[in-house]
Amino acid sequence: MSVLETAAGPSRRAGRSPAVRMTALAVLVCAVACAGLFAGRGVTGEGVRAVLLGGGDPMAEHIVLRLRLPRLLVALVAGASLGVAGLVLQSALRNPLAGPEVTGVTPGAVLGAVAATGLGLAGWESPAAVVVAACLGGFAGAGLLWLLAGREKGDPEQTAVYGVLVSAVLAGLTAVVLLVAPGELGSVVQWLIGSTEGRVWQHWHLLWPWAALWGAAAWLLAAPLTLLRCGDEQASAAGLDAGRGRAAALVCAVALTAGAVAAVGALGFVGLLVPHLALAVFGADLRITLPGAALLGAAVVCGADAAAQLLSRLLVVALDADRLTVPVGALTTFVGAGLLLAVARRRTDER
Repeated sequence: MSVLETAAGPSRRAGRSPAVRMTALAVLVCAVACAGLFAGRGVTGEGVRAVLLGGGDPMAEHIVLRLRLPRLLVALVAGASLGVAGLVLQSALRNPLAGPEVTGVTPGAVLGAVAATGLGLAGWESPAAVVVAACLGGFAGAGLLWLLAGREKGDPEQTAVYGVLVSAVLAGLTAVVLLVAPGELGSVVQWLIGSTEGRVWQHWHLLWPWAALWGAAAWLLAAPLTLLRCGDEQASAAGLDAGRGRAAALVCAVALTAGAVAAVGALGFVGLLVPHLALAVFGADLRITLPGAALLGAAVVCGADAAAQLLSRLLVVALDADRLTVPVGALTTFVGAGLLLAVARRRTDER
């Protein structure tokens, strides 16, 4: 039996039919997408239904087709990108704590986007420049972690410590940029917190080809990544150059994260927790689990966006504040931190 077959074993034992699980997950994505389409303010459920059926007044049509629909699609693709990026990082580094948020990738991408905006090199009128700046920042953050980790790359706890350190440094640099250019605070807060508010078709047209390209590249690396999860020695025994395979995987992870950050900002804990859920559902064969992580990430972000919109509506009524909105990044960070704390305490109790 080959190393790849050994690594794929848990996937076969995890469920009799991965296709059934994938189909059920696709149905879940469709359900949360519908919830997101109906959850916003300004148009009632009947109005949304009328627009989708080809009717409705011009205002409702504008809100549904030019605001809600692109926002929904951007949330889906950004979530899928973060889910795949997180799984690629954790597999390439053999570190269950190696999410984009705690390896310097997301903070670096945020720093790149904020710095480019503060310097006037990027902005809403030039979203492609934001992606480039976010990529540069993401690669810088990942490279800094790589240099600091040194020989300890194989130690998950040590890498996690260095990742938190790098992320804190990059967050501090972002704060410095905001102090230097305080007038840009309103335009960059979306990248600091993470928000799908105001996403239009321009963001969608830029995000989906980028995500499709790097998502396909990540899937083509599924077999090498599955081998890397077994360890460098086993991967080398199977004929894989572990260094090159890991480098290619990191490029894909950083590119996917940068694209998502450029579109919706830093969505906390999505790239860290979604891969664990995907592995629990689909097993260790990444040829199956990578698409599963994409669907799970899309469902999580889209569901969180729908929940954030519903919560915003409730707070508007309760506080009588028309402009109050809950950013989706705040919700994913709050829920993700709670889940991570619960898991950590459970493992501590088990010991």
